[in-house]
Amino acid sequence: MKLISWNVNGIRAAVKKGFADFLKKEKPDILGLQEIKISHAKREEAQFSTPGGPWDFKKYEEFWNPAERPGYSGTATLVRRNALQCVSTMGIGILEFDNEGRVETLEFEKFYFVNAYFPNANHELSRLKFKCDFNAAFLQYVKNLEKKKPVIFCGDLNVAHKEIDLKNPKENIGNPGFTCEERGWMDKFLAAGYIDTFRHFHPDKIQYSWWSYKFRARERNIGWRIDYFLVSSKLIKRVKSAFILDKIMGSDHCPVGVEIDI
Repeated sequence: MKLISWNVNGIRAAVKKGFADFLKKEKPDILGLQEIKISHAKREEAQFSTPGGPWDFKKYEEFWNPAERPGYSGTATLVRRNALQCVSTMGIGILEFDNEGRVETLEFEKFYFVNAYFPNANHELSRLKFKCDFNAAFLQYVKNLEKKKPVIFCGDLNVAHKEIDLKNPKENIGNPGFTCEERGWMDKFLAAGYIDTFRHFHPDKIQYSWWSYKFRARERNIGWRIDYFLVSSKLIKRVKSAFILDKIMGSDHCPVGVEIDI
């Protein structure tokens, strides 16, 4: 199975930039999207206005979890039809986080797939406490799921864990995405038994998943690795590879993924 995660920074923009071609080429079995920035109504309007067009993801069953605030946040998960049967749950049961459409959970026969868009700490770290509170609640949530079956969680975690995970670590110490608090939470996820699949397979590889739109950052590869697949430790032997598709355009993020034998 091929599982992919992608912060599309607006699904409408991604569709205009070739999202349908990406689906056709990569053929993910499960695709977790973050920062969709679209409501249910707008999604349906786009689909029905162009039947058979770039919004028609007919090979996939779709699960959409938009934020209450228009044009903000939100997650969606696409599952290849006839591949796997699943039951979906939106949110983690805490209103202040669920209002922003940040988490989707799909329960499959042998595992949970959790698609998450972690908060950004924001300029001047105005949302750092909110993010740390989210991290704590999210960890408790996935650990509760794990009592039943293993967990795969993916998404934009909005943190570069180690210095190898961003181009200019010294200049960014204390900045959003590279604070001690956020990096400490990555340590906690790993200590809780979840494995960063990309680092498991590529301990010394420098590769990024996000670049600023400013200063030709992507062209110059001045980036950050802030998009992840983490799996319960009991699943790591089933993970065959982990990858970053940094040649795929359409967002300020690129897709990341794993191939797993389940």
